[in-house]
Amino acid sequence: MRRSPLASVARHLAEQWAFRYTTAGKVLATAIIVATSISSASLNSLAYHLLCALCALTFTAYGVGRLMRPRLRVESILPRRAVAGTDVAGSLRLVNPSSWRSAYDVSAGLFGLPESLRQVSTEAMIPELPPEEAARVPITLRPLKRGIYPLPYARGYSSFPLGLFRIEARSTRPSTAHDGALLVYPRFHHVTGIDVPTNSRYQPGGIALSSSVGESMEYIGNREYHPGDSPRHLDHRSWARLGKPVVKEYQEEYYCRVGLVLDTYVPARQAARPEGFPQLEAAISLAASVADALARGEYIIDIFAAGSELHVFRAGRATAHFENVLEILAGVDACRADPFVKVAPALADELASISSVIYVLLDWDSSRERLVRAAVEANCAVKIFLVCDGPTSAPFTPVAAAHSARQYRPETIRRGGIDVL
Repeated sequence: MRRSPLASVARHLAEQWAFRYTTAGKVLATAIIVATSISSASLNSLAYHLLCALCALTFTAYGVGRLMRPRLRVESILPRRAVAGTDVAGSLRLVNPSSWRSAYDVSAGLFGLPESLRQVSTEAMIPELPPEEAARVPITLRPLKRGIYPLPYARGYSSFPLGLFRIEARSTRPSTAHDGALLVYPRFHHVTGIDVPTNSRYQPGGIALSSSVGESMEYIGNREYHPGDSPRHLDHRSWARLGKPVVKEYQEEYYCRVGLVLDTYVPARQAARPEGFPQLEAAISLAASVADALARGEYIIDIFAAGSELHVFRAGRATAHFENVLEILAGVDACRADPFVKVAPALADELASISSVIYVLLDWDSSRERLVRAAVEANCAVKIFLVCDGPTSAPFTPVAAAHSARQYRPETIRRGGIDVL
């Protein structure tokens, strides 16, 4: 969405206020505004003389700071991954490339961070950075919710001489220690087990699909060669011993493939907060717990999540690590329009090879019931988790063929009050 010129100007002024002025500088600016309003009544008042003194102090501090503006190179040293609600500790390395002049009262920071990512560490100042020397200042970030956060370039600055203004250093180079983004995983709790309603289905991909998911055909013995058998299965040692062609016999394995359907529909009437939508964040945490329990078992996982686009991701066995599942869940956004129109066709195409479907829903209504019934009609075993803090849009009466249906409050999920799913 295009921002209006007035909004752009307001944002620029807010960024300048946040970066240019230190806490002491903001107090000074406020005092100047108050003194100006008082002294406007009379040029002979004490407030007028105070205003002149404050303005002289301001111009002196800013002028000297500009003259002593240092050259700095800043390198960000930050983790690439984090967990929602957990502080991220890193550091900013400042290098003074000058060969003759020291830099005074220097520091660095990340300004213009996203609303859900906050810098909680206090400003650390280096009184003097000698020529061709380096120093580090600690920095701590706190992600309030999961997501992918683009990080602004670290900005080096000096608050010399009076600590009123941050004068940005010259030749500050962008960070090279990270890729410019912080990936924040959803916070979740490990469960001791999960009761998965299973039935095994033959996967039509044959050995190619089986190998892609870490499966192989099971060897069950030898038999005589029959016309049409693959030459690759010939057992040459047995052939030489028996004097007639012998082939190795294999049997296709049947295994359990589980679909995890995540409901991301948040009605437009709900306002977004820096911490995200509590109900959706709890549902994603529960989905992560489910995926973690499945990844530790003998399951192949297909994740279906609808945001602005439909995300379909296959995990489990050797296909991918559990971290890949967390990456998918970290990037899932709330969908402000009904996503089931997108989810249903993709899910229907996969139902023939899916053994079980686990739904993590935010509400219960006719559209969600139809989505669940589609899996039941495809002879999939079904399990439903409803994450809801109040009454549902329709009475929660899951289809009779569902293996089990449970309702959890978001607060119960957040505090890790679930041992077995």
